[in-house]
Amino acid sequence: MPRRVLRSLVDSRNVHTIRRDFISIAAFVAIIWVVFALDRFMALEQYGLIPRNVRGLVGIVAMPFLHSDLSHIIGNTVPLVVTLLLLAGSRANSGAIVVLITVLAGSGLWLFGREALHIGASGLVFGLIAFHVCSGFFERRFKSIIIALVVGGLYAGTLFNGVLPFQKGVSWDGHLIGAIAGALVALITAKWMLQPENVEQTQHRRRFTNT
Repeated sequence: MPRRVLRSLVDSRNVHTIRRDFISIAAFVAIIWVVFALDRFMALEQYGLIPRNVRGLVGIVAMPFLHSDLSHIIGNTVPLVVTLLLLAGSRANSGAIVVLITVLAGSGLWLFGREALHIGASGLVFGLIAFHVCSGFFERRFKSIIIALVVGGLYAGTLFNGVLPFQKGVSWDGHLIGAIAGALVALITAKWMLQPENVEQTQHRRRFTNT
């Protein structure tokens, strides 16, 4: 993976806060709801992800914004907001993490998923849940471990039930591949953070902040 991409996964300013991220999160969720409203009139669901179909490639990016009904979008909105807000407790760059999980999960689903129309932000949600849980183990930082325990406590049952195969009307393969993508991104991010030059840079910023 290119060094520039790896560098983008970490918040170089080391001032990651909920306040700083809140507007971006609100805007992202608002766009999802606007697309849902437009879909009532414009049949946007046709742009969902269809595995191994050229037309379905657009769904890699479009899938998280498309939802079938009100219960579907509400069911994804709450955990999406929670997991995005918890990213503010890490050194991860929220935007880069979301984009990378979305692309990896969507690409994996396009390559290996069942032949069906896949829509919804649940793949991203499962990716973020797995990212938080795995980051706690990979980074071995107190704050990351606490976040991992919180997310695990809130969504362990959801994560387990969501990836059980052959559930009717459920994109369980999208959930599973999303979780794998989130775990992979967590591993890559943690390894990058723990490289000596990055640890030294972080310690230098902390010393500078405290003087």
